[in-house]
Parts: sequence; C-alpha cells; structure tokens
Amino acid sequence: MELGKIKSLLESKITEMGYEPISITRKVEKGDTYLSIVIDRVEPIDMDTIVKVSQELSTYLDEIDDSDEKYFLDISSLGAEKPLKIDSLKNYVGRYVNVHVNNALDGLNIFEGDIESVSEDSFTLSYRVKTRVKKVVILFNNIYKIRLAIKF
Repeated sequence: MELGKIKSLLESKITEMGYEPISITRKVEKGDTYLSIVIDRVEPIDMDTIVKVSQELSTYLDEIDDSDEKYFLDISSLGAEKPLKIDSLKNYVGRYVNVHVNNALDGLNIFEGDIESVSEDSFTLSYRVKTRVKKVVILFNNIYKIRLAIKF
C-alpha cells in the first residue's frame, strides 16, 4: 500500500461520507502494518459510527488499493473532549466546553460552561459558580485553547 497514491482518494471519500479527515497515516509496529485514519464531525461520533465508517472504508480500500500488502485498518475520532477550532465555534452553540484564556477574565483563566452565542470576534459562555449561573464574553484572540468537555 503506497499511502501517497490512496491518501487523496481516501480524503475525498471521507468527506463525501460527511466527515472531516483529520489524519491518515501508515505505521509499522512489531511487524504489523496499520493504516490509521482519524475522522471528525460536529455531531458526536460513537462506536456504531466508527464501525460503519470502518466497514465502508474497508470496502472502498479493496477497490482502490491494488497492492497485496496486508494491513490493519484503524479508524478513530478525536474523542469526546476533542479540541475545537475557533472558526467552527458557531457549530457548537449549546455545547459544554473547557476554555483556557491567555488573560484572566473575572479573575479566572479556565472556564467550563455552555456556549450561548458566537459573534464575529468573540463568544458568550455561561458557567456556574456554586449555585449561580454567570456569563462571560471571551474574545477569540484571548483563547489559549478550547475543547469539548464532559459535564458531570
């Protein structure tokens, strides 16, 4: 399997299936070859989705890869706490996130809460301090990192 030959075809197929191809790599571990593909989308990706994508890509690889090399197909996602891109935050309104900021706001550098709204250069986050709900506006240029979070 020559990764360079099939990578662009796989990227197109993954996009056609409604996912974003994050990475496609080939690696050899302990004599076994792995084709590892990481996918993403706005909606959560569960195990049923991984199985479905794996089956569809396996069939597709049989069609496009004419080599006789044996390899394991490894499909995964960025996970439940995936990092977010600032330019895609509008897709995550209503979702629970963890945000680290460069310059403290309300005396805090880390927030966990729900994205309420997104504007051109900032977003509004509602978060809890004990029993009270507070809101903070966070400028995009003040974000150090942002990811989805799991609410307990």
